[in-house]
Amino acid sequence: MLNEPHIARAFDRDLEAVQAMIMRMGGLVEAALSDAATALETQDNVLAEKVRLGDAAIDALEDQVNSECARVIALRSPTATDLRTVLTVMKIASGLERCGDYAKNLAKRAIVLNTMTPIEGAAFSIKRMSRLVGLLLKDALDAFIARDAALAEDVRQRDKEVDQLYNSIFRVFLTHMMEDPRNISACMHLHFIAKNIERVGDHATGIAEQVIYLATGALPDEARPKSDVLSEGQI
Repeated sequence: MLNEPHIARAFDRDLEAVQAMIMRMGGLVEAALSDAATALETQDNVLAEKVRLGDAAIDALEDQVNSECARVIALRSPTATDLRTVLTVMKIASGLERCGDYAKNLAKRAIVLNTMTPIEGAAFSIKRMSRLVGLLLKDALDAFIARDAALAEDVRQRDKEVDQLYNSIFRVFLTHMMEDPRNISACMHLHFIAKNIERVGDHATGIAEQVIYLATGALPDEARPKSDVLSEGQI
């Protein structure tokens, strides 16, 4: 029993370390998403390639988080509540890694699109959508650090704005394809970019739901608000 305070302090230090890794991952993902959208908007292949190559750092951080969490579980024998925190950290790391993959895919498609005739207004819309999703991701991670269920719920509600913007962008691309078949290839790439950004928003919402679980002990009762996101099969 005399060792319990020491064990608790050691666990807290370990948790702070992995949370710092999570925030580092989040910062890299936010930057990758923003830079990829900027690369598309400015036709900057060098920046796009930087994003593509930078995904390795995000993957490496996920590996570090998982290794550290496994070590904590093995050495600290965390209580049920603490174990829930560690497992949540691993889930968040996995979600961020997927977000990094989506940003990398955006960058790769930006390089391809830079060889094609631009679709008027598309890059601006993609940039706007990426900025909105980046804010969702930032707020979800801030909510995680603060264990702020109210901010996490706000993220869940705001994801509907991302869905609405995605639907609007999809319809614009569809119009361009119908008006001129030569736009089909570029619009298909743009559509998949928009879909990837929408999925980053879904991961941000997933992080927010994990925060609510950590803060309250229960997942949200209501399904997350959606705005009838159009499927890829509708193109």
